[in-house]
Amino acid sequence: MDFKASLCAALSNASGLPCDQIEGMLETPPNPEIGDFALPCFKLAKVMKKAPAAIAAELYEKLGSIEGFSKIEPVGGYLNFFTDRSSFAKTVIERVLREGDKFGSSDEGAGRNVCVEYSSINIAKPFGIHHITTTVLGHSLKRIYDHLGFKTVSINHLGDWGTQFGKMIVAYNRWGDREKIENGDSMRELVALYVKFHEEAEKEPSLNDEARAAFHRIEMHEPADWELFQWFKEVTLKDVARVYDLLGVDFDSYNGESFYEDKMPAIIKELADKGVSKIDNGMTIVDLSEYDMPPCIILKSDGSTIYATRDIAAAKYRKETYDFYKSLYVVAYQQNLHFRQFFKVLELMGYEWAKDCVHVNFGMISMEDTTFSTRKGNAIYLEDVLNTAIDKTLAIIEEKSPNLDNKAEVARQVGVGALVFSVLYNNRIKDYTFSWDKSLNFDGETGPYAQYTYARSCSVLRKAADAGVSLDFTAADIDFAVLSDEASGNLLRAIDTLPEAIVQASEKYEPYIISRKVIEMCSCFNKFYYDNRIMDDDPAVRNARLALTEAARTAIKVGLFLVGLEAPERM
Repeated sequence: MDFKASLCAALSNASGLPCDQIEGMLETPPNPEIGDFALPCFKLAKVMKKAPAAIAAELYEKLGSIEGFSKIEPVGGYLNFFTDRSSFAKTVIERVLREGDKFGSSDEGAGRNVCVEYSSINIAKPFGIHHITTTVLGHSLKRIYDHLGFKTVSINHLGDWGTQFGKMIVAYNRWGDREKIENGDSMRELVALYVKFHEEAEKEPSLNDEARAAFHRIEMHEPADWELFQWFKEVTLKDVARVYDLLGVDFDSYNGESFYEDKMPAIIKELADKGVSKIDNGMTIVDLSEYDMPPCIILKSDGSTIYATRDIAAAKYRKETYDFYKSLYVVAYQQNLHFRQFFKVLELMGYEWAKDCVHVNFGMISMEDTTFSTRKGNAIYLEDVLNTAIDKTLAIIEEKSPNLDNKAEVARQVGVGALVFSVLYNNRIKDYTFSWDKSLNFDGETGPYAQYTYARSCSVLRKAADAGVSLDFTAADIDFAVLSDEASGNLLRAIDTLPEAIVQASEKYEPYIISRKVIEMCSCFNKFYYDNRIMDDDPAVRNARLALTEAARTAIKVGLFLVGLEAPERM
């Protein structure tokens, strides 16, 4: 049964208020000893013209008993509700076993598309550690929306347009070696050329004029330069594919800035025809002073476009192509102003769907106080960090579990997971400093701790099967009443609230809500594991505890998947 729905229906009947209003008022007490649900009656005081305590007492008298609840208790201005422990355990466990890996999924998004733009790497530049947040945050949001029934379109909006490619053309023509780039460390070779260009341009400023001329030739699709430009893209995508494979990340679209090159003239004309843009000092702008923002530049004085022009064209293309319900842009908070301007321009163009465009901003990641700058050549490559995490994890496994099979594979799953989880464990807007010791800790609030707990639950079930115990819980004799102890109750409540956490994560664009719930479930499972003899001599007790173990295993796996982690069965 759905305890919350049953409670809302009963309260609606007693108060005369609609169910959805009641549902919005219900709270989960911080301590289960004072109830599983609570209705604060303070908000009802104005409606019912009575003191909160009087309202709680009146509703208590009207409610009588509610199916699935063992006790109702008015306390001051609150009405507290206690579920029947046996019924609650049965309901939660049977739901998880029934839904399996789909636990917490829904058809909420059926027939609706969500575009998620993330990662958005720059061609011929390093895939640095600073790209980790947009990549894993966007990937997690994609999985969350998929889980809720939406059709997601994952977009890697490549940074593949601009004068920097003129610089690359000049640098390659002067100092490049195609064979060295193709057969060596491609990305580092390209970055070395970019760095060398800036070093030489400081001594020979005319190189910048050459770069602008080279980019103009790309814009004109002159064969030699256009071919080089396309080759830079091919080399970059081939190189970064290794990183995406490690992270388990893929995309439906790699349409970058250059894809919208032929779509921008229509946008520029539309802005002028609708009277949205104007000419100012030779530039085409949209005046946003009325909205306390600087002007949004559409065309520079030399006639070239900028990010805003291409983003407007991309937004219109995505709406026409995917008819999105929401279009998310997972981009760092430094771009807050850009997105405010860009969304306002869409609104001024008369597109009501501008309100469906969302900037999912996030803080910056730092590591060992290093500043990221491709021009200076000191970027920290994400692939290096991931491989270091894997190597460090393998060393820990060699020490803790030297006889483990597939140590290299488990080290990959745990090492990569440690980095991903550390990024997604906090509110996305916070700046974050990465720590090896903290992230790779198997005992803290970390990815390795969550994965180890999952592996422990698998071990319990594996040992039960090896002992000849059937794990077909649908036909088993189960005494759900045995799960009324504090540790079992806390674990059941943690599992039961995962679906709600998934919905909240989608509404707030905050995967950390799920990450925190995963740690809560793991902590509760480990307490349950230590407090209870799972392989009890009484089959009904044993089966109940094994069924709860299976429910915890499944829920933890779902949570890990949604934040982008794999779930190794042995560690």
